[in-house]
Amino acid sequence: MNEVIGIIIATVLCLLNFIIVDTYFGLPEQPGVRGARIIGKDVEKRGGDIAGGFFQGNILCSPDASAGTLMASIGYLLLGIPGGIIAALLVFIGNRLCADPGYAGTTGCLTATTIIFLTSFVGFKPEMFIVGMVIAIFIIMGIDQARISVVLGKIAKKFNRYARE
Repeated sequence: MNEVIGIIIATVLCLLNFIIVDTYFGLPEQPGVRGARIIGKDVEKRGGDIAGGFFQGNILCSPDASAGTLMASIGYLLLGIPGGIIAALLVFIGNRLCADPGYAGTTGCLTATTIIFLTSFVGFKPEMFIVGMVIAIFIIMGIDQARISVVLGKIAKKFNRYARE
């Protein structure tokens, strides 16, 4: 498979994986950790959406599905499926250390491992998912936080997971 096309598709799969998992587990609803509240309020002050800001704050301050997807990609590269499972365990421990009550990171890690395994049959490599996840995180956190928070807020409304604050 062409690497550039593979990276583009892997980026889309990574975005879908971590946005769906994190939204399902309620990241846009409320901050799971203290820093997420600060980031959410800051994004809202800059014209963004509070739910999208909480989503961004949660993925920045705690190992959620974005970290899980990246860790799974690295673990899978190193050890195959067992590497993805070990990564899920590490993300689970990281959530407990952050006093994060959710399981989005662990679930995202396991779903990412499954996605990487299934796509390997059509020529995708774990490296494509590592690069794809870095690009996905940059899209969510680095380009324009306020505008992307509005998109995340709309997704949260569709999932009925909009901010309660």
